Amino acid sequence: MSSLRPRATTPRATTALLGAGVALVTALAATGCGSGGSQAAGDAKSAAGGDRAGSAPTAPLRWTACSAPTAAQGSDGKAPGKAWECAKLPVPLDYAKPDGEKIELALIRTKARDKDRRLGSLVFNFGGPGGSGVATLPGLATSYDKLRDRYDLVSFDPRGVGESAGVRCLSDKETDAANQIDGTPDDADEERAALAANKAYVDACAKNSAKLLPYVDTLSAARDMDRLRAALGDDKLNYFGISYGTELGGVYAHAFPGNVGRAVLDAVVDPTQDPVQGNLGQAKGFQLALDDYLKDCAASAQAARCPTRDGIVSLLKKLDARPLPTRQGRKLTQDEAVNGIASALYSKDTWKFLTQGLQEATNRGTGDTLLLLFDLLSGRGSDGRYSNLGPANRAISCADSRQRYTADDVKSRLAEFRAASPVFGEASAWSLLGCTGWPVEGKWKTIDVSAQGSAPIVVIGNTGDPATPYAGAHRMAEGLGKDVAVEVTYKGEGHGAYNSGNACMVRTVDAYLLDGKAPAQGTTCS
Repeated sequence: MSSLRPRATTPRATTALLGAGVALVTALAATGCGSGGSQAAGDAKSAAGGDRAGSAPTAPLRWTACSAPTAAQGSDGKAPGKAWECAKLPVPLDYAKPDGEKIELALIRTKARDKDRRLGSLVFNFGGPGGSGVATLPGLATSYDKLRDRYDLVSFDPRGVGESAGVRCLSDKETDAANQIDGTPDDADEERAALAANKAYVDACAKNSAKLLPYVDTLSAARDMDRLRAALGDDKLNYFGISYGTELGGVYAHAFPGNVGRAVLDAVVDPTQDPVQGNLGQAKGFQLALDDYLKDCAASAQAARCPTRDGIVSLLKKLDARPLPTRQGRKLTQDEAVNGIASALYSKDTWKFLTQGLQEATNRGTGDTLLLLFDLLSGRGSDGRYSNLGPANRAISCADSRQRYTADDVKSRLAEFRAASPVFGEASAWSLLGCTGWPVEGKWKTIDVSAQGSAPIVVIGNTGDPATPYAGAHRMAEGLGKDVAVEVTYKGEGHGAYNSGNACMVRTVDAYLLDGKAPAQGTTCS
């Protein structure tokens, strides 16, 4: 069942996808949890308590030349080059049984240029959940090139992702078929079909990945990162988390505050929101970004070609009744068009493709560009193979979030979601059903990211971010603690700040990571 993919079942975001010659930092889902003093905060503390005071055991790493990323990682068929090395890190499947069954995490790194001034490793998580760091880091490395002067740049596939015991659900053909089913039903028949499709997806995950599903939660991934820190030979974890990677970073800081080195959280998820609040906030965020795009387009030299909000809503209604043809032979559905529009909003650089896609659909009656944007967001390659981004996103989200919603729950809130966004509201509401019937109970309702005793953590919010709305950065900072979090604002568009290339933002972050100079509280870049 297709739904608003930047959210899936809980509000999380981002993985990096490269397409149409443009780097899209994308999210399938973004945040889920928070420090609301709830039962889950206690659950997280007790679960992490055994790790807070001690060091994780090290494991030997054998670095070798990297092969091309696999289909599960989102391969473009090209090896990353001689500057990159890959390795495997064994970690416990179940941390309650640390000497029991192991899984292996896929790792990648490129070494620091200045060996004499090397600061250690800088570990990246680009988000999702479900994004492959092994496939993503080489493609985005030029954005972090200055950091490589003094750091080994390192990333990994988190547990359940890519080649780290990746979760499997539907086949590629089954996924294509599921994407054709209307995920925003308008009548009883469509609702039954959507619910049946969701059940089939859940059943496929349970059938193909039953052993993994209880253990792909974010707290286990945070414990994995501490094993990675130790295996890299670092006393402290230097960390750059983006989108869902900020949630993982917050969970790590809570579990291992004494092991935090220099850390940056960019495109920050709101740790205080439950899935309903998060999905609603993201619907508003994408609508804000779409309206900003429309204003920008209307003020440009191509104003005559620009769509309007009413025109987009009208196009989506027509697609609901009659999907558009494409050169691939696939049909562009309403849900795929909504997600294609969302995909283009992750970066201002891709707004021009949104104009092209909407013009093509409205004037020529074809859906090629919007379908390409959908494919980029959903992890579908040009060969028809999907990465495991979608299954991993669903599995991690449902392993974390305890909430389970019904169709009646969704229908009772549809008016609120439609008011928040006439374009993204319904898809965001119906995506709340992603964990309905999931075979594993979620770990928490909200999380605790309090990190007393941690080194300073730079927390960056972007005022125009569609996937992780700006307010989430302040709430993350409050959760981490006033003596830990350093809030920074970027007045811009797109998902994230550092990758925008804004000179002020790059200078601010680099000064902290390279020289240890934390920015002033409340620093603003525009």
